[in-house]
Amino acid sequence: MTSLTWTDLDEQAVRYGRVLAADAVQKAGNGHPGTAISLAPAAYLLFHKVMRHDPADPQWLGRDRFVLSIGHSSLTLYTQLFYSGYGLELDDLKALRTYHSQTPGHPEYGWTPGVEMTTGPLGQGLASAVGMAIAARRERGLFDAQAPAGQSPFDHFVYVVCGEGDLEEGVTSEASSLAGTQKLGNLIVIFDDNQISIEDDTVIALSEDILARYEAYGWHTQHVAWRDAEKGEYAEDVDALYAAIEAAKQVTDRPSIIKLSTIIAWPSPTKQNTGASHGSTLGEEEIRGLKLALGLDPEETFQMPAEVLDGVRENARKRAADAHSTWDPAFAQWQASSPDEAALLERLQKRELPAGWETQLPTFEAGTSIATRAASGKVLTALKDVLPELWGGSADLAGSNNTTMAGEPSFLPQGRSSVAFAGHEYGRTLHFGIREHAMGSILNGISLHGLTRPYGGTFFVFSDYMRPAVRLAALMHVPSIFVWTHDSVGVGEDGPTHQPIEHLWSYRAIPEFDMVRPADANETVYAWRGILERDSNPAGLILSRQNLPVFERGEGEAHGGTLASAAGVLRGGYVLADVEKLDVVLIATGSEVAVALEARTILAEQGIGARVVSMPCIEWFNDQDADYRESVIPASVKARVSVEAGSTFGWHSIIGDAGVAVGIDHYGASANGNFLLKEYGMNGENVAAAARESLSRI
Repeated sequence: MTSLTWTDLDEQAVRYGRVLAADAVQKAGNGHPGTAISLAPAAYLLFHKVMRHDPADPQWLGRDRFVLSIGHSSLTLYTQLFYSGYGLELDDLKALRTYHSQTPGHPEYGWTPGVEMTTGPLGQGLASAVGMAIAARRERGLFDAQAPAGQSPFDHFVYVVCGEGDLEEGVTSEASSLAGTQKLGNLIVIFDDNQISIEDDTVIALSEDILARYEAYGWHTQHVAWRDAEKGEYAEDVDALYAAIEAAKQVTDRPSIIKLSTIIAWPSPTKQNTGASHGSTLGEEEIRGLKLALGLDPEETFQMPAEVLDGVRENARKRAADAHSTWDPAFAQWQASSPDEAALLERLQKRELPAGWETQLPTFEAGTSIATRAASGKVLTALKDVLPELWGGSADLAGSNNTTMAGEPSFLPQGRSSVAFAGHEYGRTLHFGIREHAMGSILNGISLHGLTRPYGGTFFVFSDYMRPAVRLAALMHVPSIFVWTHDSVGVGEDGPTHQPIEHLWSYRAIPEFDMVRPADANETVYAWRGILERDSNPAGLILSRQNLPVFERGEGEAHGGTLASAAGVLRGGYVLADVEKLDVVLIATGSEVAVALEARTILAEQGIGARVVSMPCIEWFNDQDADYRESVIPASVKARVSVEAGSTFGWHSIIGDAGVAVGIDHYGASANGNFLLKEYGMNGENVAAAARESLSRI
């Protein structure tokens, strides 16, 4: 174990870092200064004495990851990015929380160099860090499985700083439990135990022994007490914290948490250890007192001596160079000895799919019947060899979600295999347990780690438990894949608790999120293709429990009595069945496309020409040019009907004033799924009647 070298330069950097945080929040007029002030030594220790990182190459493959789960204390991170040389300068700190600044109120992934993920919704950072640690192990298995522990260029640590608020959120309990089960020895969490939240002392809402809880999860636990409550003393013992981190790094069979007992806003004179310092400016007089306590000029703001900044940045450059001097030769040796794995890595770093991968996609026989969830499972199995980066599982619903690739081992530590699921530490099938929210966050962490493409499944109705993670995926533009099955009242006898109604439009309302609801097995194939070919947004794949007919199709566009190729899915919406004289457009998704085809036949017998548009993904359709969208849903045709077994909430923006929305705007019931669909109007006769009503409105 190495010893810590802590110089006068380090001490000065910490001192100035504290007042930079206070001044930045004061200038902004709002923010969270207290934690950034008291955590300044811990954050500096991590960035300048512990972590392997390179400010000149924020995406360096060999870097450790840092996640500030307490995203409201963004200055804890920004100050260290400024010190390290990631591109932030003093003017950026002065621009905290202002429009288009590099220092937004909470760290934003893809916006500020050095920020590994967007944080702010408490708990998401720690939960996604579990995903990063999982991804690191899977990637090691893909590229360098035989290397001894700690001797692979793919070995690194994931560091997290969190607070009581993070640990009060249920998502961290879910994720931390799974992290213990998975024995993620590459995950190290520093828990800032300052016992303060917005409502002041946490005694009013938090009473458990957090380290005992984490020990029960299977974590390695340590306590570093800078605050001695009994003696009323406070001493920032960075040596003790460093020793604890080094000890945690030696524990390879368990994740580690270090409880660091601090005093928020120390050493500000009157607001330390109070909720007043948590989420608002300290005030000019309090900041003067803070500066005096630190021996700094109380009249000067944003103090940053050039010799301190230059010295710290030079040390950061030297540390990065030293890290590269060890890592680069090891990586070069690995490349030379593992050409196939190196070629795979190069492809994944370029975010490319292998040439001809789509030829492995299955084709389903027309005239048969299969649930789209089952078709999805067959797609995954078909792709397992050609796309080793694709992996995932479900929240204890593998058999229902069909998210297990046939023959692939489970991702499990030694001793965790069961009769049903056998695996090893580098396996491919993930078992999230009944932890939907953590599953969403973990998928995001895997995506953020950068090389693999994860998916996770549950029933669509339980996507409610995942929404914060899904929204964050969209905000970060990470390509997590959410497989949601049992997509309507077609679930059947499980009843209204398991039958999603409002969910489709609820998730369509999230910007930059793609919702894909295929109509049959072959549309499911192209749904997967479209999702995998896009890596700028997350996607939800919405699949049926019940069997759906596999349509007889032609090779291209719809003409005569021939249905169009399912390749139209790639454009989001397409003309599935056309008519010579167009009177009304029927727009349907998922299982209701078959219903629209039935209605088309009924209308034809009544002399009404109906075009059926399959619209599996409104977002992809809206991405097409205006001419294509016009060719599918002509503006001149005002008679339109939407058909979808869920809320009609958003359809009027597509069908217009004369349109009629056929849907379900009420909860379901416990009964046979096909019976309920017909009972609630998902049948050809009702849709044909809706078409006639729409025609009457023109």
